[in-house]
Amino acid sequence: MQGILYEEASFAQFMMITCIIGGWTAWRTGKSVADSWKGYGLVLIYTALLGLAIRFVHHALFGGTMFSLHYYIVDTIVLLLFSTAGFRFYRTQQMTTSYYWLYEKVSPFSWKAK
Repeated sequence: MQGILYEEASFAQFMMITCIIGGWTAWRTGKSVADSWKGYGLVLIYTALLGLAIRFVHHALFGGTMFSLHYYIVDTIVLLLFSTAGFRFYRTQQMTTSYYWLYEKVSPFSWKAK
């Protein structure tokens, strides 16, 4: 896995920075965009910027490569999973509580018309 998903010496460093710190930040990014009733395109832009920030943290703390397209894409895909989940979770809550007469919750991430 090392060299494919992460470049640090241990998988724990990748999990701590990208999945826990970055994942939580990405989840909150998706929530923030959903709370402001903005579109999903903004989630993509913010997550791409967050991917750069996470690459910087890997570089600053562990001496990782700052401008590596491969690891930037890996980090951004992981962050995009979290930000999309946060966006869909909170948008589902919004749609089913604000328009309760039109929509009902199907799962934590989706709704349907009544």
